[in-house]
Amino acid sequence: MRRRWGLPVAGIALVLALWWAGSALLVQRTPIAAAFAPWPSLVALAHLVCGADIWHHALLSLQRVAVGLLLAIACGVPLGVLAGLSRGFSQATTPVFQFLRMISPLSWMPLAVMVLGVGDLPVYFLLAFAAVWPVMLNTAAGVAQIDPHWLMLARGLSATRRETVLHVILPGITAHILTGVRLAIGIIWIVLVPAEMLGVSAGLGYFVLDTRDRLAYSELMAVIVMIGAFGFALDCIARWLHARWVHG
Repeated sequence: MRRRWGLPVAGIALVLALWWAGSALLVQRTPIAAAFAPWPSLVALAHLVCGADIWHHALLSLQRVAVGLLLAIACGVPLGVLAGLSRGFSQATTPVFQFLRMISPLSWMPLAVMVLGVGDLPVYFLLAFAAVWPVMLNTAAGVAQIDPHWLMLARGLSATRRETVLHVILPGITAHILTGVRLAIGIIWIVLVPAEMLGVSAGLGYFVLDTRDRLAYSELMAVIVMIGAFGFALDCIARWLHARWVHG
């Protein structure tokens, strides 16, 4: 138990020490770097956490993550099942999907704003585009690893294609889907902040730009710490769901 908790605490302490040392060195050349030091940033973090404004931005960001993730699941799971079941569909679409997957989601930002306008819609598109690939690829991999005897049994019981998918394939690949969702959450959280820096008036990404424009650098570092904490919490939830399903 001591080792389990002691090592993470030691790692956090080491990061804080490096943070303090780095800011102390920068202050000698750039006095404004004092605002980025750990103590002013942690004080600003305490003020932000006690206020209501940052939670409004955080809830909006989490809402966008949820919508983008649901869109990615709604598109990625059917496409992954289809790619896993149909060799022809897989061969026809794999080059296209691999090509699109290699395009940075942020490169679509100007086009998304032109087509969808200013507001939440382009953010939803960018997040869904970033998250759909791990969901789809893990789903397809799960379908490919299903025991063929399950499918033969379903055919022997005269199950329709729909019944086979709903009662045999999807339950059999849920662990793979959850793995894809966990990877998607990590990607979507990284894309969220820059996506919110364009065309929206609230959210953590917007708040980062707001603190920069107000020259509130301690708040800027505090928001960065909060973004990391929220991302870590989301990943822990995804890992817990995956482990609970696998062990259950």
